[in-house]
Amino acid sequence: MVSVDPVRAQRTSRAGRNVPVAVAVAVALIGLVIASLVFYKDLFLVVVSAAILVALWELGRALASRGTWLPSAPVAVGALAMICGSYYGGPDVLIVIFAGTVLTSVLWRMPRGQEGFVRDVTATIFCLVYIPFLASFVALLLAPDDGIQRVVTFFAVTIASDTGGYAAGVLLGRRPMAPTISPKKTWEGFAGSVVASMGAGVACVVYLFDGQWWVGLVLGAVAAVAATLGDLAESLIKRDLGVKDMSNLLPGHGGLMDRLDSLLATVSVVWLVLHFLLPSV
Repeated sequence: MVSVDPVRAQRTSRAGRNVPVAVAVAVALIGLVIASLVFYKDLFLVVVSAAILVALWELGRALASRGTWLPSAPVAVGALAMICGSYYGGPDVLIVIFAGTVLTSVLWRMPRGQEGFVRDVTATIFCLVYIPFLASFVALLLAPDDGIQRVVTFFAVTIASDTGGYAAGVLLGRRPMAPTISPKKTWEGFAGSVVASMGAGVACVVYLFDGQWWVGLVLGAVAAVAATLGDLAESLIKRDLGVKDMSNLLPGHGGLMDRLDSLLATVSVVWLVLHFLLPSV
């Protein structure tokens, strides 16, 4: 007979997490982000850059297990350049640096020969778009005078979406949303994501920007949809690569990429909504 540790069973949720450990790690990460924003605005870019380099390492390692090779040097340098270039130069500089990084990466791959060339280049471009290019939108959020409020709003609606979806899924989840991709994700959880994200959106828009409440509803709704799609997309990537988590770097969470999936998917749409509906003064 197999014995079950009752304490461990209590601490492990229906979603398969060790909840106390996961919460402690999440609080520590949020504290790090808040500290970097409060003490020195540009320091936040250092935190973002470090997170992106770790995420690229995790994804690159997972791809390597399937025989795909990434040119780590130009990818890492290009990632840092995209983030800094976005902050100091804006969207135009981001596009130029991205294009230059892609070309440099292709040239870097050429000496390895034709075997697997298309596979490696395609994976490299995918990684560049998926991680540093999308992450650079957080630098675009930070750049204006009210950038800190914009970044806080981005984190608030995304974290609210994740938290609301998790709570509603655990408590009320019955109907699977995409059983072949992520069996534990439910429509009830998605509804919780939308409601929680819209609530956070309204609160941030009204109290941080003195904006109209309906902008917060729009922001929260699109953020919840994007976050859910980002979650499902990373689940597909992990299933294709045959891994449960991208790494075991974060206790209770898995890898850093396992926590960045919804953030990466959400940041560009948050920037878009705030840019057009709440233009910086």
